Amino acid sequence: MLSNYPLSEVEKAFQAESGITSISTKIPYLTVDNFPKLGLITACRFLEWAAENPQGVISLPTGKTPEYFIKWTQYLLENWDSKKGKEIREKYNLGKTKKPVLKDLTFVQIDEFYPISSKQNNSFFHYVNKFYLEGFGLSKEKAILINSDEIPLAQGKHFAELFPDLKVDLSLRFRDPINAFEKIQQESIYMIDQWCADYEQRIRDLGGIGFFLGGIGPDGHIAFNTRGSHLFSPTRLTETNFETQAVAAGDLGGIEVSANRLVITIGLETITYNKDAVAIIIAAGEAKAQIVKDSLEHSLNNIYPATVLQKLKNGRFYLTKGAAVRLTDSVDSYYKSGEWTWEKTERSVIELCKKLGKYGHRLKLEDLKSDKYTSMIPNLSEDTVSQVMKSIVEKLNRGTTKEKDQVILHTGPHHDDISLGILPHITNQLQENSNQAHFSVLTSGFTAVTNTFVIETLLHTRKLLDEGQIQMVNYDDFFEIGYKLKTDKDVYHYLTKVAAEDVEGRKRGLSHRVVRALVEIFEVKNKHKLRETINDVISILRNSYDGEKNPSKIQKLKGMIREFEEELVWAHFGVQVKNVHHLRLGFYTGDIFTEQPDKKRDVEPIVEMFRRINPTKISLTLDPEGSGPDTHYKVLQATAEAVRQWGEEKDLSELRIIGYRNVWFKFEPHEANVIVPVSLGDMAVMEDSFANCYLSQVNASFPSYSHNGKFSTVAKRIWVSQLNDIQLLLGKNYFYLHETAKVRSSHGLIFFKDMNVEEFLAHARELEKSIEGMI
Repeated sequence: MLSNYPLSEVEKAFQAESGITSISTKIPYLTVDNFPKLGLITACRFLEWAAENPQGVISLPTGKTPEYFIKWTQYLLENWDSKKGKEIREKYNLGKTKKPVLKDLTFVQIDEFYPISSKQNNSFFHYVNKFYLEGFGLSKEKAILINSDEIPLAQGKHFAELFPDLKVDLSLRFRDPINAFEKIQQESIYMIDQWCADYEQRIRDLGGIGFFLGGIGPDGHIAFNTRGSHLFSPTRLTETNFETQAVAAGDLGGIEVSANRLVITIGLETITYNKDAVAIIIAAGEAKAQIVKDSLEHSLNNIYPATVLQKLKNGRFYLTKGAAVRLTDSVDSYYKSGEWTWEKTERSVIELCKKLGKYGHRLKLEDLKSDKYTSMIPNLSEDTVSQVMKSIVEKLNRGTTKEKDQVILHTGPHHDDISLGILPHITNQLQENSNQAHFSVLTSGFTAVTNTFVIETLLHTRKLLDEGQIQMVNYDDFFEIGYKLKTDKDVYHYLTKVAAEDVEGRKRGLSHRVVRALVEIFEVKNKHKLRETINDVISILRNSYDGEKNPSKIQKLKGMIREFEEELVWAHFGVQVKNVHHLRLGFYTGDIFTEQPDKKRDVEPIVEMFRRINPTKISLTLDPEGSGPDTHYKVLQATAEAVRQWGEEKDLSELRIIGYRNVWFKFEPHEANVIVPVSLGDMAVMEDSFANCYLSQVNASFPSYSHNGKFSTVAKRIWVSQLNDIQLLLGKNYFYLHETAKVRSSHGLIFFKDMNVEEFLAHARELEKSIEGMI
């Protein structure tokens, strides 16, 4: 029961709002509806604690996870006595709390990459100074921070001298150095270890951390205590694992960098040293649901580092409903609360097949009656399983129905999202000549292109220019108007080189498009200036650190490379460049926290596109909790608002909305109402188009934490796993003996949700509330 835990007044208010009255987990948790609300509960609890502990010791997280915590904390402090501020405080039991003063708190930095210059904007040292010490008005003098530049090393040298490639070989802790330079490196590693011990001691001398707030990684790490970390670990210099490196790739400019960078982190014992500490882990979205379940339902276990919070009476998890969805409590609540729905019947029967490892036709009535959840199905009978099988077959039939006379607009937050989500479904649509297809990526996606890729591309482009192999620059009108023309020819020629397996020809094709982009962005007027511009961009990138925010013109160049890649993918199927729309929404800036979508700047371009194309179907990524990158979440906000606005001027009763998901998280069978068969040929097309067209992504500088390689491989694995679930229900013979070739050739399945506008807007309504509630 929740009453067994010492909830604070703020926690009591949020607990009452959630409606959860009992929990069975090893660590108590609270749930909220959405990602912004997660920031609100955390901010309220922090300010409640700070008011009671004005000279306490705090440790707060870095990265994207605490975005709304930071925004809400600042908002409440600035509006403590305003009408809205008072309303929020009254609602969440802060009404009688005196406004906290934060300047006397002692801030402890949780972790840092090592080595990294403290002057780099992507260092956690910089983040802490900007958002916490300055942003919250905390004391810089009292703060306990990790500044790589100031950690003493042998002979008084700087890390750039001792570790020139920024790689620290920890094997030197345990082996003899092979030369004098390694000897100095070894001495330095021992000195860093001593510095870490001193850092730990400084925290313990203060009585330990009083308020800890952290996120949780895909492997379960808190701070940089990755899976397998000792439950009594102190502050230390350590390596990370692949999942952590994949997540850090966005901060450091690619997995190539993060895979070779060590970290300094406080330990699990550091977090729990003060037995009265308030220690909170926050998690949003279904992508975190399994690790949340493992962390909350297992006993103390080094495989799940967050289980260490069991040591603290004030240890907590604050979760969105999506992050809590796999908890036993949540599953029980799903089945037991409210009316019984057909979705519940589908889910319980499919899950029973998986639990027992039995095909649907082999489930007996006694199996259904013995199960915790299927036993709850109303009018349970021998016919129940066959009804579920029939329902799934209907979803498959919808996925194989030929669509005609449709104007279809497929949208995605990033380049490759549409392809990774529903490419086989799109190829079915494009095979029908009466259908007209448009594609729109709503952000420029420049953050996914590494400096190294651009430098190599520009060096090759310069070489081709010097050899006279980019002939279009010799045309009289090229620098006035010619650079804008024949973009379809670029695409066609590039794909011709793909067909011919001409790698050099492909590189030349990319260089042609890069030249056009440079002329447009930098307003280049002649060949001499073009070469100069190429040299300037190379120089800027070579003098930038990995992960540094680029100047706006270079951001645009990277974005236009991604746009060319997207045009190439859809040209596989004969889609012209004019039908691929690049929106470049303004909230996407490359900053650590991108802005909220703006109704005029970000929504109006989408509405205008709707008016121009007048689609009968719109596809979009359905990610209502920020489970994947926060861009998915914000693009959905903007798109939902655009659909609402368009609906004010046009009857949208016939418009269909296709909600899809891709590599970040997936639909369960009971959530989807359309299932599309995927053949080996479909998979090959997706893999080939990804490898041949998304040139900047093939090396997977920003991979999924679940696979060290191309995203297309992750997508394929999801499709295969989805087939396995449905095969267990329907039986394999349903597929290989089916009357239609499309189903017989199934070796994967895609799930998506087909909605009318009213259903979509109802689904997105929580987003509208979260926007209205935001600062």
